[in-house]
Amino acid sequence: MPLSVLDLSPVPTGSRPSQALHETLELARTAEAAGYTRFWLAEHHNIPSVASSTPEVMIAAVAAATSRIRVGSGGIMLPNHSPLKVAETFRVLAGLHPERIDLGIGRAPGTDQRTALALRRSREALGADDFPEQYAELRAYAEGFPAGHPFEPISAQPDDVPLPPVWILGSSTYGGQAAAALGTGFAYAGHFGTLDPAGVIASYRENFQPSDHQAEPHVILALAAIVADTEERAQHLAQANALSMLRLRSGRPGPLPSPEEAAAYPWSDAERAAVEEWSGLVSVGTADQVAADLSRRARSAEADELIITTNIHNPAERRESFTRLASAWGLKPR
Repeated sequence: MPLSVLDLSPVPTGSRPSQALHETLELARTAEAAGYTRFWLAEHHNIPSVASSTPEVMIAAVAAATSRIRVGSGGIMLPNHSPLKVAETFRVLAGLHPERIDLGIGRAPGTDQRTALALRRSREALGADDFPEQYAELRAYAEGFPAGHPFEPISAQPDDVPLPPVWILGSSTYGGQAAAALGTGFAYAGHFGTLDPAGVIASYRENFQPSDHQAEPHVILALAAIVADTEERAQHLAQANALSMLRLRSGRPGPLPSPEEAAAYPWSDAERAAVEEWSGLVSVGTADQVAADLSRRARSAEADELIITTNIHNPAERRESFTRLASAWGLKPR
């Protein structure tokens, strides 16, 4: 089964956010050499632990720093953007890097409501749920509007390349339903989605409507994993990731803490209970343990591919986590 990387450019405590962008490039080179299939960049805003706010810029940088791995968005949050601008941006990327670009799109803002308002500059747009209309407009800029449409004269340049393959992202049933109805690939956010991936994916497959762009359903399951040389070290790394999640979900976001910070943190019983509830979302352990758990989860969900995200404070240790997993998964180094 293909294995890929989903990167958020995590910002560790004690480092500059801009340095996280350079670490993303290092991780992309590592992922390509290890044999990963795709390298996707997320879109998040106003989160101190995440520097990945403009995936289109990072896609260009990552694709230029590598030569074979597919590079894409995981994803572009379509309500934050003009469909015309997205079509233009990804046609430019596809023109520069033929057959290597993926366009993953989502309907969530990827941030809090105040920041979403700042992005969209409209309270009316903030409450709108017009994702199908936005998607249709995105397609039409590349493929043509119906006769008489006010945007009929507009095409997204460069117009000699198609839009890259489209994946609709989701952490709920809506994303799968939209992907099925529109005939696109579907990427389920199992690294934070609370629903059983098997049910969401099964519904997508059952309701899939073939389109001019895709004849069969295809699913990428996103999961979180932390790999270390020993199970004990992996658990220490996972505790730091858990503290970061706790701070984010309780409205106290900050840079990604170190294992030492997490060990010194005065955990309350309620906080430990919350973290225990979330712990099932992350596969933690040695490479063989994590590979076995990811394989089990992929089979249970009937996914076609896996894409893995990893939050580890030390960038070198994070790269090593992906390298160890690639070896245990049986990827062929390039």
